[in-house]
Amino acid sequence: MTAPVICIDGPGGSGKGTIAGRLAERLRWHLLDSGALYRLLALAAQKQGVDLADEAALAELAGRLNVRFIPASKEQSADILLDGESASHSIRTEQMGSAASIVAALPAVRAALLQRQRDFRQSPGLIADGRDMGTVVFPDAPLKIFLTASAEERARRRYLQLKQAGVTATLDGLLDEIKQRDKRDSERAVAPLKPAVDAIQLDSTALTIDQVLEQILRQLTTRKLA
Repeated sequence: MTAPVICIDGPGGSGKGTIAGRLAERLRWHLLDSGALYRLLALAAQKQGVDLADEAALAELAGRLNVRFIPASKEQSADILLDGESASHSIRTEQMGSAASIVAALPAVRAALLQRQRDFRQSPGLIADGRDMGTVVFPDAPLKIFLTASAEERARRRYLQLKQAGVTATLDGLLDEIKQRDKRDSERAVAPLKPAVDAIQLDSTALTIDQVLEQILRQLTTRKLA
């Protein structure tokens, strides 16, 4: 039987990455951060001098990315490895976020990464975090969550994350960037950001991480997935 997939889709800053990581650790399932794949590609392109406008070169580079996602546990922090080296901090800058949004809009890049994403589907199951997991990558997933939050709340969360990491940013600047990224992601011709028709939509603006997690775990129990 095909391993089950839980899709956690939504705009940047909605909390889907945190929720996906917590679920993967809780269930001991595999983890896919699809948004990180595009950030990793942007980072690799920067390191290798590949122009973000060179669709063919980016697609070729995407086909040979060596990536591994490690969920957080009691023994270790969450990490993302690119060619065996940690890239977790390098890809979380606003610059990499903007670059990722640019490369994600390129059809050849998305095609190159599609099968790579599907290859993460392994037993006992997969938590897939992204923007088109339920609509494009895993349309047969038995549980699809579309996690949202207001742009203001997402900017606030991002500001606190960056501040904690010692990265300088302004709340107004982050809010503008989030709004621009939302517009770009929702209007792109290939796999635009939108909930799957059978997705459960959750607004996390006024919810804690534990409250969101509890709602999803309840859905898992109802569907007898875990």
